[in-house]
Amino acid sequence: MSGAKKKKDNPFFKSKYANLEEVIHCAKDALSDNGLSVAQFPVTADSSAGVTTLLMHESGQWIEDTLLLKCSKQDPQGMGSAITYARRYAYQSVLGIPSEDDDGQRVSAPAKPTYKQPAKPQGPSLDKILEAFKAAPDLAALEAKKKKADSTEHAKDLGMIKAYEERKAELSK
Repeated sequence: MSGAKKKKDNPFFKSKYANLEEVIHCAKDALSDNGLSVAQFPVTADSSAGVTTLLMHESGQWIEDTLLLKCSKQDPQGMGSAITYARRYAYQSVLGIPSEDDDGQRVSAPAKPTYKQPAKPQGPSLDKILEAFKAAPDLAALEAKKKKADSTEHAKDLGMIKAYEERKAELSK
């Protein structure tokens, strides 16, 4: 399977990229020849959107993973952009498809490594947040705890999001 050709222009970055159509096209024959197929389903959580990608084999075996991206805008266009971007990158990732330069994989100088001081954790630990969710006596208290948790470095943690959704379901009964 060859790499996906960078045919589309990105005027914002003045560069080219392989769009989703090109990525799917370059994998089509290899998938078919090997009894494989790919399905992708849009997913959202809080202010993020993305896809769950399912790679299936005709034997019945399959693998899946979910990629969520923070939306630049909280409207249908922002969500749609995040989903399309996630579809392209997840599809390439699950199949190992590189993006090729149109000029024959031109070699570029490796980027100089940079070092950034790790950010110091702020706010409560993830365990404390999860405990607070479990201890919430009602939906109003749970929402208040979720609002506080969203201002921490754990805001996009899938475990936190799942714990919140589960507790919300329990309290909604």
